[in-house]
Amino acid sequence: MSRIGKRPVELPSGVTASVSGQTVEVKGPKGARNFTATDDVTITLDDNVITVRPRGESKRARQQWGMARTMVANLVQGVTEGFKKELEINGVGYRAQMQGNTLKLNLGLSHEVNFEVPEGVTVTAPKPTEVVVEGADQQLVGQVAANIREWRVPEPYKGKGIKYKDEYIFRKEGKKK
Repeated sequence: MSRIGKRPVELPSGVTASVSGQTVEVKGPKGARNFTATDDVTITLDDNVITVRPRGESKRARQQWGMARTMVANLVQGVTEGFKKELEINGVGYRAQMQGNTLKLNLGLSHEVNFEVPEGVTVTAPKPTEVVVEGADQQLVGQVAANIREWRVPEPYKGKGIKYKDEYIFRKEGKKK
């Protein structure tokens, strides 16, 4: 039995949901999101509570049970609180700033990196060494943060580069004489 799948998803006040077949649509203060589940699960909505049940005892149905419940819970969290990834920039002369819908990054390259922010995500640079990515779609927020980090992955000797705020960079010792 799926421990995650057994728990129902409760809708907070200000959030409405509708279930039609395998599609769940959730609307809240931060927008509207939807998810289409596979045919291995049954999704029901009763009195502001969404429950997910498997349609059989097959291994795939049990796998999809927990995954579908987590996806529905992420929809609800996305339209109420949203998701957030914080990045730190370490290195001499490395900095970031927002200009309109473009994130300008100076990362020690011969040119300045211009990163176009996609629709559905907001990127801010509260300090020159910090970048905050926020949005209602967890996958999109994580992907945008990963794309920004990809421009200069932290190196293990001095730790220079773009890292997640809570990320630990394993440091290596340099050459010895």
